[in-house]
Amino acid sequence: MANPLTPEVMADPVALTRALVDIESVSLNEKEIADCVEEVLQAAPHLSVQRYGNTVMARTDVGRSERVVLAGHLDTVPHNDNFPATIQDDLIFGCGTADMKSGVAFALHLAVTVPQPRFDVTYFFYEAEEIEAQYNGLYLVAAAHPEWLAADFALLLEPTYGVVEAGCQGTMRARVVSTGRRAHSARSWRGVNAIHAAGEVLNRLKAYEPRTVTIDGCTYREGLNAVRINGGVAGNVIPDRCEVDVNYRFAPDRSEAEAHAHVREIFAGFEIEVTDSAGGALPGLTAPPAREFLAAVGEAPVAKLGWTDVSRFAAMGIPALNFGPGDPNLAHAPDEHVEIGKIRDGAATLHRWLAS
Repeated sequence: MANPLTPEVMADPVALTRALVDIESVSLNEKEIADCVEEVLQAAPHLSVQRYGNTVMARTDVGRSERVVLAGHLDTVPHNDNFPATIQDDLIFGCGTADMKSGVAFALHLAVTVPQPRFDVTYFFYEAEEIEAQYNGLYLVAAAHPEWLAADFALLLEPTYGVVEAGCQGTMRARVVSTGRRAHSARSWRGVNAIHAAGEVLNRLKAYEPRTVTIDGCTYREGLNAVRINGGVAGNVIPDRCEVDVNYRFAPDRSEAEAHAHVREIFAGFEIEVTDSAGGALPGLTAPPAREFLAAVGEAPVAKLGWTDVSRFAAMGIPALNFGPGDPNLAHAPDEHVEIGKIRDGAATLHRWLAS
C-alpha cells in the first residue's frame, strides 16, 4: 500500500493529522504507522534515522550548542465507532485526534520542513504509551539506547489545548486490605465481616484533606481516592477479606518513597500492597530552550494534573514540558476531536521557536 504521508500531506499539519489518524495504530499494532513515519524521515537528507521496535528516532546534527527533544506516541486506545477521521466545520473527529496524533503531526511536520533548526533536535515517534509501562517505547529506548534520549530540554506533545503544562504529578496505586473471619450469615456473630471493616478505609478517605502545592508558580492539586472495591465469598457467607484499591496523585515535590510512606501512614493498621507507582516531574522551566519556548507561546505555564512521559525525562535530569493542540478532556472519548485552528496555531508557535 502506498504511503499516505505524501509530500503534500507532510507540508500541512492539518492534513497530516488526518492522515495519521487514518492509519490504525491501537497499542501493540503500530508497525504500519511506524513504517510510514520511518519512510518519510529516511527521505529527509538532513536527518539521521534509527528504529527500535516500533519506535522511530530521527535527529539533526547541525552543530548547535544545545539539543532538544520533541516526542509523541503513535498508539491510540481501541476505536469506539470513531475511525477513520471525519471533518465537521473546524473540527477533526476520530480516535487519536487529540491524544495525540495532532501533536505527532507537529513533530513530523517540523522534522521534514525545518532542516536548520535553532537547536539540534531529536524527534521521537514511539509505541505503546497507552498501555502498561513495560511496552512503552521511551521506556524500552531508555533501557537499550539511553544515549538517544540525551538532551538539554524535552517537549512532550501531549494534549494540553495549546497551553504549556509544566512537569506532572506522580501516581501510585495501592491495595488496602481489611480482614475478618468467615462464618455462615445465619450465625454472623460467629464471624467478623471484612467488608464492614473496610468502612474505616472509606471513612479515612472521606476525611482526607489533599495538599495543594505551588512550585515555580504552578499549582498542583493532590488527590487520594478509592477506585475499586472487591470483597465477598457467597450470598450466605460472612466475608473474611475485602480489598479497596486507591489511587494517590501526588505533587512532584514528593518522591515515590515519600508518597508510599504517606499512604501507609493514612492507612496505618491495614495491610497495604503498592501495585503501581511512577514519580512526578518538577516544572522544567529553567533551561534556556524552555524559556525561549515559553516566550514563543506567550502565556504562563500551568501545572500538569496527571502523569505523562515528561517524568521519564525528568528522571534523567532533562527538564521537560507538555504542549499539544488537543483537549485532554476529550482523550479516549467516543467524540474525540481536535480543533483545526489549534493545530495551525500550535504549529506556528513551534515553528517560531525552532526556525526563527
